[in-house]
Amino acid sequence: MALSFCGNDRGSNAYSVDKGVLDNGCFVDALNLVPHVFLLFITFPILFIGWGSQSSKVQIHHNTWLHFPGHSLRWILTFTLLFVHVCEIAEGIVSNTWVSSNHLHLFMPALMGFIAATTSVVYYHNIETANFPKLLLALFIYWILAFITKMIKLWKFADASLGVQHLRFCITALLVVLYGLLMAVEINVIRVRKYVFFANPQKVKPAEDLQDLGVRFLQPFVNLLSKSTYWWMNPLIIGAHKRPIELKKIGKLPIAMRALTNYMRLKDSYEEQRKTEDPDKSPSIWKSMYRAFGGSILLSSTLRYMADLLGFAGPLCISGIVEHLDNSTEIDRTNKTANMTFGVYFMSSTELLQNTSVLAVLLFLALVLQRTFLQASYYVTIETGINLRGALLAMIYNKILRLSTSNMSMGEMTLSQINNLVAIETNQLMWFLFLCPNLWAMPVQIIMGVILLYYLLGDSALIGAGVILLLAPVQYLIATKLADTQKSTLDYSTDRLKKTTEILKGIKLLKLYAWENIFCDRVEETRGKELTSLKTFALYTSMSIFMNAAIPIAAVLATFVTHAYIEEVRLSPAKAFASLALFHILVTPLFLLSTVVRFAVKALVSVQKLSEFLQSDELGDDSWRNTEMSMSLEVGKKYKHHGDTKTINRKGRYRMDNYEQPMRRQLRPTETEDVAVQVNDGFFTWGSNLSTLSDINIRIPTGQLTMIVGQVELTHLPTSCQKYFDDVEHLWSFKNRYSVAYAAQKSWLLNATVEENITFGSPFNKQRYKAVIDACSLQPDIDLLPFGDQTEIGERGINLSGGQRQRICVARALYQNTNIVFLDDPFSALDIHLSDHLMQEGILKFLQDDKRTVVLVTHKLQYLIHADWIIAMKDGSVLREGTLKDIQTHDVELYEHWKTLMNRQDQELEKETEMESQTTLERKTLRRAFYSREAKSQTDDEDEEEEVEEDDDDNMSTTTSRRSKIPWKMCCRYLSSGGFLMVFLMVLSKLAKHSVMVAIDYWLAAWTSSNPHNQSLWSSLGVLQHRSYVPVFIILCGAAIALCLITSLTVEFLGVAAATNLHHNLLNKIIHAPIRFFDVTPLGQILNRFSADTNIIDQHIPQTLESLTRSTLLCLSAIGVIAFVTPAFLIALVPLTVAFYFIQKYFRVASKDLQDLDDSTQLPLLCYFSETAEGLTTIRAFRHEARFKQRMLELTDTNNTAYLFLSAANRWLEVRTDYLGAVIVLTAAVAAIWTSSQSGLVGLGLTYALTVTNYLNWVVRNLSDLEVQMAAVKKVNSFLSTESENYEGSMDVSQVPKDWPQHGEIKIQDLCVRYDTMLKPVLKHINAYINPGQKVGICGRTGSGKSSLSLAFFNMVDVFEGKIVIDGIDICKLPLQTLRSRLSIILQDPVLFSGSIRLNLDPECTCTDDRLWEALEIAQLKNMVKALPGGLDAVVTEGGENFSVGQRQLFCLARAFVRKSSILIMDEATASIDMATENILQKVVMTAFADRTVVTIAHRVHTILTADLVIVMKRGSIMEYGKPEILMEQEDSLFASFVKADM
Repeated sequence: MALSFCGNDRGSNAYSVDKGVLDNGCFVDALNLVPHVFLLFITFPILFIGWGSQSSKVQIHHNTWLHFPGHSLRWILTFTLLFVHVCEIAEGIVSNTWVSSNHLHLFMPALMGFIAATTSVVYYHNIETANFPKLLLALFIYWILAFITKMIKLWKFADASLGVQHLRFCITALLVVLYGLLMAVEINVIRVRKYVFFANPQKVKPAEDLQDLGVRFLQPFVNLLSKSTYWWMNPLIIGAHKRPIELKKIGKLPIAMRALTNYMRLKDSYEEQRKTEDPDKSPSIWKSMYRAFGGSILLSSTLRYMADLLGFAGPLCISGIVEHLDNSTEIDRTNKTANMTFGVYFMSSTELLQNTSVLAVLLFLALVLQRTFLQASYYVTIETGINLRGALLAMIYNKILRLSTSNMSMGEMTLSQINNLVAIETNQLMWFLFLCPNLWAMPVQIIMGVILLYYLLGDSALIGAGVILLLAPVQYLIATKLADTQKSTLDYSTDRLKKTTEILKGIKLLKLYAWENIFCDRVEETRGKELTSLKTFALYTSMSIFMNAAIPIAAVLATFVTHAYIEEVRLSPAKAFASLALFHILVTPLFLLSTVVRFAVKALVSVQKLSEFLQSDELGDDSWRNTEMSMSLEVGKKYKHHGDTKTINRKGRYRMDNYEQPMRRQLRPTETEDVAVQVNDGFFTWGSNLSTLSDINIRIPTGQLTMIVGQVELTHLPTSCQKYFDDVEHLWSFKNRYSVAYAAQKSWLLNATVEENITFGSPFNKQRYKAVIDACSLQPDIDLLPFGDQTEIGERGINLSGGQRQRICVARALYQNTNIVFLDDPFSALDIHLSDHLMQEGILKFLQDDKRTVVLVTHKLQYLIHADWIIAMKDGSVLREGTLKDIQTHDVELYEHWKTLMNRQDQELEKETEMESQTTLERKTLRRAFYSREAKSQTDDEDEEEEVEEDDDDNMSTTTSRRSKIPWKMCCRYLSSGGFLMVFLMVLSKLAKHSVMVAIDYWLAAWTSSNPHNQSLWSSLGVLQHRSYVPVFIILCGAAIALCLITSLTVEFLGVAAATNLHHNLLNKIIHAPIRFFDVTPLGQILNRFSADTNIIDQHIPQTLESLTRSTLLCLSAIGVIAFVTPAFLIALVPLTVAFYFIQKYFRVASKDLQDLDDSTQLPLLCYFSETAEGLTTIRAFRHEARFKQRMLELTDTNNTAYLFLSAANRWLEVRTDYLGAVIVLTAAVAAIWTSSQSGLVGLGLTYALTVTNYLNWVVRNLSDLEVQMAAVKKVNSFLSTESENYEGSMDVSQVPKDWPQHGEIKIQDLCVRYDTMLKPVLKHINAYINPGQKVGICGRTGSGKSSLSLAFFNMVDVFEGKIVIDGIDICKLPLQTLRSRLSIILQDPVLFSGSIRLNLDPECTCTDDRLWEALEIAQLKNMVKALPGGLDAVVTEGGENFSVGQRQLFCLARAFVRKSSILIMDEATASIDMATENILQKVVMTAFADRTVVTIAHRVHTILTADLVIVMKRGSIMEYGKPEILMEQEDSLFASFVKADM
């Protein structure tokens, strides 16, 4: 057919203008082309020139980006315009089929309009980002021209009495409105920006966030299209492939999203309620949340409603397409031609919607729009949730800083509560916000769905809906049960972890006593309980999954079977498949509803807890903090109003001398100001009920050393002083114009480097820093740390000992340049040498030289002679104050009392000096810890990956491919742990289930297409034939439901089996690993395998695996069905698959990085809260609240940035996979229409295509989740390859005599020992002979090999030459269990396990009670144990914390005695105990072990002077060997020099 613009119908005069130019319809259409062509001519050169000049600067940087006024409205209008143009094109093309020749003017102008509209928006976007508004004139002119030409067309239509019933009239009217609105938008830009027609155009700068190049989160600043498709994320996500995303790359948050901004919003609405409403009533958090964030929630809900309504377009379009495929008979043209105006046909809208191709395009557009709205709604809620969380965290933190200390110490507000608020409650609220729009969107979705079903199927639809509604409560029930089970599982795993930690901490002892299996069984027992709980968890999870899969099948079954029996009309394919799609839509909200309701309940609880916390007592008004004015009388009045403030000075009033001249505050006080602090009639209390300090009248002189001491017998001094102190300090920190430094009694460290802990926010001054470190003798400790003073310490860093922590705290107080320094019992954790050094160098020299006022609380009375002023406390009130001379003259009794105490302390001092000082011991343990860490770092499995990745760029390609690879090997490893049978069952049942599901739908297609269409009045035969399909349908549905149950169960129980095996193997491997493994592997790393990684394997992997297999199989079966119905679809599948492959590849890598960033930024944030709560007193004393708040906001923002980027990346993925899904639907529909296959099958194909859109993104999300989770399996697996110790030995147990070793004779022949095959030997060619019953002492300096020798007796180290023969048997040939169970050892650090005393003495339960009591008596513990409740079954807490170190060491002695072996080895057993206990030990060894061989490894030589034989070692060799008396006589002997040094 010939093409011509106006058509060349026979007999028509298309080009005649007899009736007037404008009355020729074709001419009007041609006129409409003019504006479009004009726009294209003008804009193309500008765009090309613009792009040409831009290509040099690859991308305009976002510091010029702007939004002109009406930005979003313009985009929305343009999109609507494009949609109307598409309708116009469709209408034109369809009308064109009614006329005999082709009329190009019907659709060509519309096509040009579409191109012009697209150009207009591209052009606008470029102008906007370049901020060059003058060029907008071109658009302004275009809108005017387009408006005028469309008006003419509309006017002509109205003339020809065409009306709303004609589609083309409506479209033209719509276009007129749109062009008019766009013109208005353009005028508005001119009005605001005055860029033309005005003398002085307005200069506008981009938002300040955009000028800050650190802001990388551009979502708020990009245009609408980029916003909805997350196009701006492309560089980040694709770049992640080449180089991992780091914190630098994601930059800062835009100002509107920062925690501070949102905190202000929330706080204002919270405080506002206090003012406006009843002041006594506590403000509601819900209201504040609504006022601060209500707008965003409304926006999100609106988007959500639009998406849900558009979701119903899918089923309706399907029913339309299937129906019209049936009825696509030739249309009768004759009566149409009569209805011609302007020589062309005008159709109604229903006629257009009967065209299947139009429906297919509509379906595509509806899907794209629905998904865009849905993702936008998700994004808005997530952003709001994150903003809310930031605001809540800031609120909680501010509250923590203002908490009254009594709350913390009286146990009203514990640390764990605060941690829960931060970690759990804020997240619950955030999640509630995420799910919140569902609460009101779901009911609407369900009601709409049921109405549509009723419209399609009549009454039988209600039965199907009824099935769904009846089963929904069951789902809710299962969901609540799941939550409960998870709680109980958590309790068990905490218990198991506690036991595991204990084993790992005491592993050396367990191995030496051959008890590892007994304790391993204890863990296995708890793990058994945990697994029972996990099985219940798995059962409920699989029930939940089963319900989700089975409900739609049951509903479909009920509906279609009843329809077959009660309805008169036959079920058409169109209705059947539309209702099938509707059921799929309905299931989602019902499944989610139970989750949402559960979260809503949790959110209510969380808000309750939060408001209780925010209502708890505070210190008082903020304003006092900031103005450091002293407190005058009116402030005293203020107190009376705050009846509820607990920590206040109730009676007295603070008086500061000279407080009328606040200007002096800046000066350092001169000596004339003799009183720094004065308290009159002070009364201090922790809580309201108990007075702690009363009637306090003290003055603290300026620039002098004041000591506060207490009677040790009467009150536990530090607490009384600490309380006095804490409260006074609160009032001081408000009212005192002096600056204060403070070292608390309980040392408190930040998670930061040593240097940061000491400088504590003050500027770094090298000389001062060095002086402070020397005064606190920290240098030797710092030298031991791996990175010196740049080493991280604190909770997450390296664990320092008590003394080291305390000295760092004192150093912090000394370093600050403040007028007053408080030291609260700084000597409590220090040994005597350090105390003296600190007193002389630090307090007397460093602080006094500076003329600083020092207040020192202490027990050590020997320092009183240095004090300028002494305050003595007793029973919470002041006993005496004055100088030491005053007290000596006025209160002789007190002075004498002090003297006796001082003598006693001096004796202790002498004892202490005899011991090797505690500090050297601490340093020793630290050195050991690091020595082993450095060795470990060479073999660390976790850092290997990173090291490879950080290599140069030359092997970039290899790392890239490695990062995007899926860890198949680990998946296989995991599945094989689950057992072959379970895997086989899972695969089989999954495949069977999906095949049956496809079979159901195929059967439905066959059933509905079976009857001829024109049988309206059925014969009975027809009815019977129709119903004959029902039994098979019922059987298939039943089978599908059964298979759903089987698959969900197999997957979950496969998970349980894998978890059981992996944990069991891991525990056994680790417990039987050689002791060297524990020296080189940090404890935290091993514990991580048992905590975090085991948890992932237990609970997360099975669900991810289930979800992944289900969504993958659904997508595959859908694509299979579509390909079966319309083979042509396979051609389109190729590009789609390629696109999908790249999307998932890029996303997985980026998602993993962002996930890591989110995890790694979350931990510091959580730790920061608990750290602040612990150090409240210190932070307040230093007045560093502002600095800490600032840091908290930074940490929150960093974490929120990572989380925002992660959720934006998820949206990026979902938008892309959803669009792919929409394209699949479009191609499936188009292929079906063109190949015009059987209508039932087309319905089948399209219904399946619709499900693909839902599941495509799940495939990718689950893949990336599984990838992250498989890392846990990988880590566990890396430990499974550790070598075990050789437990077998070459001798059989039966060959060893029952009572071996009966004599205790030891021969050491040419012994060489090393810790590892890689390392140098620690003992070289040692020869010695020990007679039965001899007492042998081994001494030598640290590192001489003494301890290694003791380990060699137990075959704990690698003996690679020589041998040790005990009672005629070479110990290397014995099975380890036998050897270790027949010898006894007492270690240097006493180790006790939680449980009972009996368990600690005899875990094998082989001894009688008498034997145990006898052992306790020998160790002189009998009376103490008898006094305990339960006697031998009395409780021992974790690590034996409820006994003193001395008692613990004696328990270890009793433990060694219970095992009646003829050889006892004591490894520096007296190193960490006091003199009294040591004497007991020595006595017992001499009497109770008189007939046994005792080998003592001595720390202090005087303990082995009575030995029968002394061995002196040096550098792994024996230097001297003989009786101590003989060695003493040789002047130059090493032993003699040791003894001299020790005297």
